[in-house]
Amino acid sequence: MTARTPEATHPEPADPDSPAPAPSRPTLIGDAALDLLVERGMRGLTHRAVDERAGLPQGSTSNHARTRQALLETAVRRQVEREAHVLTLDEMPGPEDGPDALVDALSLALHRYLTDHRALLVSRYELALEATRRPELRSFFDAAGSAAFHGPLIAMMAAAGSTAPERHALSLIAWCEGLMFSCAAGSFHAAVPSRAELRTGFQELLRGMLGG
Repeated sequence: MTARTPEATHPEPADPDSPAPAPSRPTLIGDAALDLLVERGMRGLTHRAVDERAGLPQGSTSNHARTRQALLETAVRRQVEREAHVLTLDEMPGPEDGPDALVDALSLALHRYLTDHRALLVSRYELALEATRRPELRSFFDAAGSAAFHGPLIAMMAAAGSTAPERHALSLIAWCEGLMFSCAAGSFHAAVPSRAELRTGFQELLRGMLGG
C-alpha cells in the first residue's frame, strides 16, 4: 500500500480581495480626533464628539483617554503615525546616494504632503497652537515630533557632508514648515508649488549648506 503524502502545512496566501483588518480602537479615536480638529477646531474636540465621529459606543473615548490631556496625546500620536506614512523616512536615500538623491526624496515627500494631505497640516497646527497653552502637551508634542523626524533628518544632513548637521537640519525644517503653513493657511493656499519648484528650492538650500 502506498503511503499517503502528508498535506502541505504552509499557510494559504492572503486573498487580495479579503477586507483589510479593522483599525484598532486607539486608531479610530485618533483619526476621529484629527478630523474634528480640522472641521471644528480645538473647541470641537470633545470625548462625546469623538465617540460620535468614530461610531463608537458612548464612553469609549473616555475609557481610552480619561482626561483631555490624554485625548490630546492620542491625537498627537496618530498625527505622527499618519505623517510618517506621508513623509516615508524609509524612502530617504542612504549617504552613498549623494545630495541629488536627497533633494529628489525631500521634494517628493513635501509635494505629496502639500497636494494630498493638506488636512493633516491643519490638524498639526491646531495641536501645535494648543501646545503653546499647555506646557504638558508642549513636552509631549515636541518629543513625539523630534523622535520621529528631527533625529533622522540630522543624521541625513551629517551623511550628506554637513559640517553643522543640527543647525542645517533646523534651517531645513524651518523652510519646510514655513512653506507648509503658507500652502495650508497662508498666501500660497490656492497655488501649491510644483515638485520641480520644490526641488529647485531644496537644491538652493542644500547648495548653501553643503557647498558646491
